[in-house]
Amino acid sequence: MFLIASDGFLLHTNSAARAMLVAEDCLRSVGGRLSISDDLANAMFQEALTVALPAGIRIKNLALPAIAPNGDRYVVHVLPLNSGARRDARAAHGTTAAVFVRKAVMDDLNPKVIARAFDLTPAELRVLLAVVEVGGIPQAASLLGVADSTVKTHVGRLFEKTGTSRQADLVKVAAGYCNPLLN
Repeated sequence: MFLIASDGFLLHTNSAARAMLVAEDCLRSVGGRLSISDDLANAMFQEALTVALPAGIRIKNLALPAIAPNGDRYVVHVLPLNSGARRDARAAHGTTAAVFVRKAVMDDLNPKVIARAFDLTPAELRVLLAVVEVGGIPQAASLLGVADSTVKTHVGRLFEKTGTSRQADLVKVAAGYCNPLLN
């Protein structure tokens, strides 16, 4: 866990967070600020910290997919701390956000993060989730109420976008994206 100040600087890191910074596989500290090694995820992360949160824009839970240089996938969760009693209090609070980072593993799938990570269309995401839930193409087609050929088409696109070649690998990819804040 990382606690981020209203000026974007790191206020606190727990031991797991410090270990991640030392390893510099997905995260690093640059000038005292938390940075994600994945450029696209970092741009969205920095915008949330420097624009959205200080402006009081309500973000319930920003989840960003991030890929480490070694190919490991992570999910970065930004939990704003500028709402409720903290927002209503007259005294200023130094902490703007708590950031949780974890390697992507199967628990509670986070479809929005999966779709963002692989630029999936809504139809592709529905097919991916159906394959994860019920298995093969005929079962997914039955669940979705579409033809097998429609599911096959989307599965082919999913293979291209995720860099996989088997349905089992699609399930593994999807399993990598979950939301630890739901548990």
